Amino acid sequence: MDNGRRRFIQLLAGIPVAASNCGDGSGQTVRDRGREEIVPNIDIRMFAEPGSVSILPDRSTSVWSYRAELLQGSSQSIDTKTDSYLGPTIRVKKGDAVRVRFENRIPQISVIHWHGLHVPPEMDGHPRIAISQGKSYEYLFQVNDRAGTYWYHAHPDKITGYQVYRGLAGLFLVEDQHEQSLGLPGGEYDIPLVIQDRSFDRDGSLVYFGQNMMGRMVMIQGFLGDTVLVNGKPNHRIAVKQGVYRFRLLNGSNSRIYKLYLDTGSDFTLIGSDGGLLSIPLQREFIVLGPGERAESLIDFSSYPAGSQVVLRSMRFDGGAMGPGMMGSGPRGMGRRGMGGQGMMNYGPMNGEEDFPVTSFSVTDEKGTDFSSPPRLSGIPEPDVREAVNRDNPREFNFEMRGMQVTINGRTFRMTSVAPWERVKLDTAEIWEVRNVSPMPHPVHIHGLQFQVLKRRNPWPDFNGGYLDEGWKDTVLLMPEESVQLLLRFRDYTGLYVYHCHNLEHEDLGMMRNYEVVS
Repeated sequence: MDNGRRRFIQLLAGIPVAASNCGDGSGQTVRDRGREEIVPNIDIRMFAEPGSVSILPDRSTSVWSYRAELLQGSSQSIDTKTDSYLGPTIRVKKGDAVRVRFENRIPQISVIHWHGLHVPPEMDGHPRIAISQGKSYEYLFQVNDRAGTYWYHAHPDKITGYQVYRGLAGLFLVEDQHEQSLGLPGGEYDIPLVIQDRSFDRDGSLVYFGQNMMGRMVMIQGFLGDTVLVNGKPNHRIAVKQGVYRFRLLNGSNSRIYKLYLDTGSDFTLIGSDGGLLSIPLQREFIVLGPGERAESLIDFSSYPAGSQVVLRSMRFDGGAMGPGMMGSGPRGMGRRGMGGQGMMNYGPMNGEEDFPVTSFSVTDEKGTDFSSPPRLSGIPEPDVREAVNRDNPREFNFEMRGMQVTINGRTFRMTSVAPWERVKLDTAEIWEVRNVSPMPHPVHIHGLQFQVLKRRNPWPDFNGGYLDEGWKDTVLLMPEESVQLLLRFRDYTGLYVYHCHNLEHEDLGMMRNYEVVS
């Protein structure tokens, strides 16, 4: 029996397949009869389960959440103290070996995707390994990724958007020795901001759309809530000292794009993107984040007097087919309400329709930490197209609409099917050109690796200057008529991974495909 068939049978039986890895942390790799097995130094039991939390005042909202307990490892490895629906923040070091014993307690099949991490395909969260209610699956992998802000979320076929919307997501933060040597703001000065949008009925219940024709029309647009939440809370506010903070920004929304800026007119000092630290700090007036994208920024509050309010806002922009003039409403308290009300669906605001606050920072009279970013943050090799085996003939992937169907190169997702143009060879590099030939945005996410952006063609005028294409990426936003060339390196693992639009409704409608790494 060949290795691929043996691995597939193991997966169907729920048997974890050990991965071949090496790292510089405290996780160990040992050999047994020629096969490498991982010995975890962090062991977590995690559940996806129903629950209820207070999101809006005086009301309880039913959610699905990840809850966890630490079985082995440092107490710093997992933060289970949360009063929101978001899952616990997992914090590890490069080289740690992590075991997550996942049990599904929700009434749907589910699977966890470790977004941005370079792990074997059987550990990545492919929809084919989703498990039903009452079943368990064991994830076991060694963290070989750079220090950075990663995350995890549900990833079953056709219902990813619904499960993430109900609450199944959390942060996965990686540290390494190089990052620690820079002395970046840490502890209370290192603050994640998970930005999401939701809609609520009058009783506090989450509002999503159904599978009728109206629901399908909204799925084509992508679901957009009328209430902005940060770390699971509306009207989010943070008290900050007069010092420098590191903010880890994640667009965890199903489909909303954010064009973030500070109302004081100050620039962001960007230090990281999807895959960790940039080469050098970048100054930007605004940041564009599509769903799934991350950015890390330093903000210095030392020059603001006590009592000052600094507001992080999302700027109005042209959102293409999902922009102004389409069906929708403004954020709660900031504009008109759409088709809302008890027993009805609430569809707004549309992407870019209005300028609205995301979170606010209240400056206290306490002096905080001082930090000046070094001129160089990390060593990232300049992308060299000569690495690519197809440098004279890049692969093309067209994200398009055919009637009411979203497709990639005219095809939709099939659980294990791979087209000839979706097979790549291990230990090679390739150029992929991802192209948006539809009238709406598509954030493109590729599982299993980090890539580099080579060039962006026809940049969207409202976003030019705000894209964060630098550094290592796993998700890249494509506006209508844009195309982006990516340099990808396929290493370490063979098997099936997926790539898809990270507008989660588009993904659920079939705008997802497999690619296969073959030896």
